[in-house]
Amino acid sequence: MKKYILMFFFFIILAGCSSASGNHNKELEKSFSTAINEKRMEGIDINSLTDFDWEKAYVFRPYTPQEEINEKLGFNYKDPSSIDYRDDIYLFVFLHNNKVVQYVELTTQYGNLDFETTDGYITPSNATIKVRH
Repeated sequence: MKKYILMFFFFIILAGCSSASGNHNKELEKSFSTAINEKRMEGIDINSLTDFDWEKAYVFRPYTPQEEINEKLGFNYKDPSSIDYRDDIYLFVFLHNNKVVQYVELTTQYGNLDFETTDGYITPSNATIKVRH
């Protein structure tokens, strides 16, 4: 009986961890980098880069505290990038049905990027971001 209880808790923990952080989308990171290099000061339409369903995307700057991420998302989210200790990335978190479905770590190698968003997040209907160097 103990064996089954332990297995049950193991699967609960495993399922909770895997769905809480979403998928690290490295292909989207490459697409972002290419778009930034090609478009420079022009707007980048995130819809043209994504191939998954999403309703909101939040952009978190380097050193964003975990508490601020949780507050903006409206739920507790275990940031897999540890951005609160990093100055080398921006973290994009994509939500669908109030759950994280994908996230992207975008390097800061392009300089001090300024993402213009409405209401602190990006939506598919307002998915153009501007990158300023």
